[in-house]
Amino acid sequence: MTNDRDRKSILAINLGLLINILLAVVKTLFGILGHSPALLAEGINSTSDVAYYIAASIFVRLANKPADADHPYGHRQFESIASVLIGSFIVVTAVVVFWDAADKIWDLADGLSNSAGAHPFALWVALVTVLIKFFLMKYVLNLGHETKNPVVEALAYDHRNDLFSASAASIGIFLGQHGLPWVDPLAGALVALLILRTGIFILRESSTDLMGVVPHREMAERISDLLKEVRGVKQLEEMQAHRFGPHIVINLTIGIDGKLTVREGDKIASSVEGKLITSIPNVRRVHVHYHPADKSHANMTIDDILEESQKHTSPYQPQYYE
Repeated sequence: MTNDRDRKSILAINLGLLINILLAVVKTLFGILGHSPALLAEGINSTSDVAYYIAASIFVRLANKPADADHPYGHRQFESIASVLIGSFIVVTAVVVFWDAADKIWDLADGLSNSAGAHPFALWVALVTVLIKFFLMKYVLNLGHETKNPVVEALAYDHRNDLFSASAASIGIFLGQHGLPWVDPLAGALVALLILRTGIFILRESSTDLMGVVPHREMAERISDLLKEVRGVKQLEEMQAHRFGPHIVINLTIGIDGKLTVREGDKIASSVEGKLITSIPNVRRVHVHYHPADKSHANMTIDDILEESQKHTSPYQPQYYE
């Protein structure tokens, strides 16, 4: 399962890398020869895409390294780091595109710049880019849903940004050829805002894999319901979960009958571990601490359990996933 996930993740990266190399060359070349600033900017954007696709490829391969003494849960956090890197690149790209668009609008308003219109072939290159990015976005987005890899999902959003950007360039080139040069930079500015929004979204989602967030209530309720099916568990007092790449590690504190032996308590803990691993996808390990049930923890609600869990957690706060 994991090997198939890694294979699909590498496929998404390599496919995007190869296509962006091709687009970078074609758009830059015809942007210069066709006298199209919009297409040239697209070529520069594709060139920057190549740079962070290479970085993403390196990080994903590092994430595939097996667990060792210093990283008992493996190196899957490299996926989240790579996703943060991609999000940062996208934010920087958005700022550069917006600044360039604003500068062009200012020059046009002051009469410092004019446009005679690009070569007709530049428009066809931009339109072909739109089609390529549309199908690539759909394909990579499906791979992202299948793998649950934050890197692949971030790359799918980047393809969507390229789709928006190429569409804006197409409109700008077309209207620029018909005497409306100001539409090109205006469309670029609007696209930059969309790109910025995507970059911030990727950074926010990726950072939750590296830092603690408020526990996911649905996940907590599911764990609580599953434990009610395990014979011998009288109380659930605390629960935390943390994600390592595609895997989830869960820590629980349960209350059992204080008259039971250690061996009997261990049997209950093993049953809890088996129940959660078989019932919740991607759960890799469950750590169960048990002690005699007491009245102070009787009839605890989910909110009580989550609040209790936060009180007894280190600065690395618990995290829950669907």
